[in-house]
Amino acid sequence: MKNNTLEPIVPYDWDELEKRVAARMTAKRFAHCQRTSVEAVKLAEQYGGDVQRAKVGGLVHDYAKQIPDADFIQAIHDHHLPAALLDYGNAIWHGIVGIYFIEDELAIHDPAILQAVEEHTTGAPEMPLLAQIVYMADFIEPGRHFPGVDDARAVTAKSLQAGVLFQLSHELKYLVEKQEPIYPLTFTSYNAWVRRIGHPADN
Repeated sequence: MKNNTLEPIVPYDWDELEKRVAARMTAKRFAHCQRTSVEAVKLAEQYGGDVQRAKVGGLVHDYAKQIPDADFIQAIHDHHLPAALLDYGNAIWHGIVGIYFIEDELAIHDPAILQAVEEHTTGAPEMPLLAQIVYMADFIEPGRHFPGVDDARAVTAKSLQAGVLFQLSHELKYLVEKQEPIYPLTFTSYNAWVRRIGHPADN
């Protein structure tokens, strides 16, 4: 159907994209991706983003989430990515390394979508609008139920950038409390966003 087309962003229609994404993950994970896609569209409409790219980016952001670790490790070597990535795991890999599976298996080469997927696990010091949208849509989609999610939704409803800082702060606190290793880019991202928009309490 003409109104189902995703070209030139994706070389096939939405139904085919959903089918391919669903085949890579559990039904529960796919439902999360669908909700993230819907939330990304809402944020794009609110903040003047590219609605179609937000829809696609939201759907594919976790495409690589359930790919075996051995495949990620091989991809890190094949694409000559920093060896330091090997010290982390899927929580980081499915964004930074996952984009290569999206290119190879989904034939999506759109730079904005790939950047949004790449940055959704760590944030980045400079995130374009689409990356911010996918980052926050993943965090606040309606299926999320964690302490602070309502605050995150309220903050994001007022300011997308403040939402990004909220999520970075939440992620750092969570990892510290669990005594988990923190990928350096997450620290760098947090510092950049604090400097950019100030402390949330001041806004």
